Amino acid sequence: MRRHLVVAAVIVSLVGGMAAPAAAATGPGRHHQLQQAADDLHALGITGVQGVTRIDGVTTRARAGVGDLARGTPVPLGGHFRMGSNTKTFVAVVALQLVGEGRLSLEDTVDHWLPGVVTGNGNDGRHITVRNLLQHTSGLYSYTNDLSGLASYEGYLRHRLDHYDAADLVALAMKHPPNFAPGTHWDYSNTNYILAGMIIERVTGRPWATEVRDRIVRPLGLRDTSAPGDRATLPNPHAEGYQQWAPDGPLYDTTLFNTTAADAAGSLVTTPADLARFWQALQRGQLLRPRQMAQMHTTVLAETFQDALPGARYGLGITFLPNRCGGYWGHGGDVPGMSTANAVSPDGDRVAVLSLTTELADSAAVERRTSRFMDDVICG
Repeated sequence: MRRHLVVAAVIVSLVGGMAAPAAAATGPGRHHQLQQAADDLHALGITGVQGVTRIDGVTTRARAGVGDLARGTPVPLGGHFRMGSNTKTFVAVVALQLVGEGRLSLEDTVDHWLPGVVTGNGNDGRHITVRNLLQHTSGLYSYTNDLSGLASYEGYLRHRLDHYDAADLVALAMKHPPNFAPGTHWDYSNTNYILAGMIIERVTGRPWATEVRDRIVRPLGLRDTSAPGDRATLPNPHAEGYQQWAPDGPLYDTTLFNTTAADAAGSLVTTPADLARFWQALQRGQLLRPRQMAQMHTTVLAETFQDALPGARYGLGITFLPNRCGGYWGHGGDVPGMSTANAVSPDGDRVAVLSLTTELADSAAVERRTSRFMDDVICG
């Protein structure tokens, strides 16, 4: 939900001394690469790792670490997790499907569909387009910076079950002036996708999550992908999620969380296999018409990500990351205690998904290992 694309960092002293259960993997001749990455991430301190790759038709699964620190149980293979901001790709697909149907235009303004919602403190929905929202070029302040439930463990305990309406989240952002004029720069803002979800509902007359279900989840057979609404628990099986708020600080169990705080910016629940299937279907042209695929893949420089992800570019709900063999598409995500990273080749023949159940303050080592794994999968 927050701005990380490849996330999680760890504190080795808390979990490095624990005996990990035997890791499991499937997929003839393909398991070593994924299993090594999972083991390495656990050795860095991630409590639990699970992942899947599909390379030229061969599926591999692996896990490492524990699913519950208190009980020492293994990470479930195929366990549910919160995908965080990868939700944005699903929302962008729905918006682009509506564009292809002639029901929405990327050049429509926010005010056209949501009159008076984006206003005050220099914010003006008359000058922000749907394209600006989907590409993070609106300049709008990210409301998550004002969510006290994300700022500390004490805040999390007070607010983990709170319900938020989309309009409430936008109102938080409207208390702040925009960061820049629409279309002049790029900066990641969760407010953009709250508004995109609201626009989808205005266009279709149905909640964005219902459109995602009927347009993506059911047609692709993603049986383990859902929008939880106010359900603060995860379906079984799942690993517990752990959050660190300060470097060298303790890990806190943050599995219980009402993701209405993320809404269309990051609330969906999934499994590695479902998410891999989604990414392959998207890149193989199963979800969008060619013109809308081209629109999704038209990118701008992700300006505020360059220090962490040099060369990163952002399309409409999708990220392009260059690497030694050209590059790959994907979209990471995180909510308290859970992170996901993924990569898919341009032709959809190679895909990797990792779910990490620890999110900590210093992510550099984990990001490097995760990025190296994604490059290895995509480049062969």
